[in-house]
Amino acid sequence: MRASQLAAALDRHPRLPLLDGPTPVQRLERLEQALGPALRGIRLYAKRDDLPGLGGGGNKLRKLEFLLGEARAQGADTFLTVGGLQSNHARLSAAAAARAGLACELFLSRQVPRADADYERNGNILLDGLFGARIHDLPAGADPLAQAQARAEQLRADGRRPYLVGSGGSSPLGCLGYARAAAELAAQEAELGIDFDLVVLPNGSAGTHAGLAAGLAAMGRSASRVKSFTVLAPAERARPATLEKTRATLDLLAPASSLEAAQIEIDGSQLGEGYGIPTEAMFAAVRLLARSEGLLIDPVYGGKAFAARE
Repeated sequence: MRASQLAAALDRHPRLPLLDGPTPVQRLERLEQALGPALRGIRLYAKRDDLPGLGGGGNKLRKLEFLLGEARAQGADTFLTVGGLQSNHARLSAAAAARAGLACELFLSRQVPRADADYERNGNILLDGLFGARIHDLPAGADPLAQAQARAEQLRADGRRPYLVGSGGSSPLGCLGYARAAAELAAQEAELGIDFDLVVLPNGSAGTHAGLAAGLAAMGRSASRVKSFTVLAPAERARPATLEKTRATLDLLAPASSLEAAQIEIDGSQLGEGYGIPTEAMFAAVRLLARSEGLLIDPVYGGKAFAARE
């Protein structure tokens, strides 16, 4: 399957455009200079999925294009999803639902051991409300998906048409957003005259890795070009979950294709004490990118993946 055939397979699924075209690939020359001989001649690039303007930008928009596309195709009037209190997916779900003209309800639980006012009242939780979402603030230990499912049943009984999405939007349908990104990246490689050896990213709910790997596999390329650093679960749990999602996503694109388990590479070295808990390596990586390139990277996801020096 060529990139054009992958695009055709993706076009079979409803999509609500939320990005203003391909996100750019930028070479990080100042960072290369800062790292010096340690790079051993390696060139570094960043694909700027932080740049889309809707809701403050971020990679979750790619998944939401397909999820909201299906929601609108089904005639949904309410978008429900789950996440942590400061979830980026929740923020962008609220913004994208507003763009789509759907009501939005967020079921947010305590996933990080913090209870200070800055964490509980500012940042994404503040923006969720600004975008018009109804927030269900759940205590630690609660099952947000079960509560969202119960709310969906209540809405149906009231004559509403809810559409429910799980954590991170990382269902096989949502993962199609990053299969589409794989085709986009292949086109940019051709334009730049580059074949990237490795695509490095964080792994939370596994959707970004699964989508990229499925897209590459569908195009006949090696999914092992993608390497992720888990920021949520230990690698021994993240790896089979990512493999399962990759195969399920690939089934939506090219059912005859196969994927070997060895092609899913996940590293647990940057997880630290757990999700959302800072590490010294992460702090150093965030500072390095900011001071060499003037770029900001988030501490929970990208900062930990960027901290890896392998």
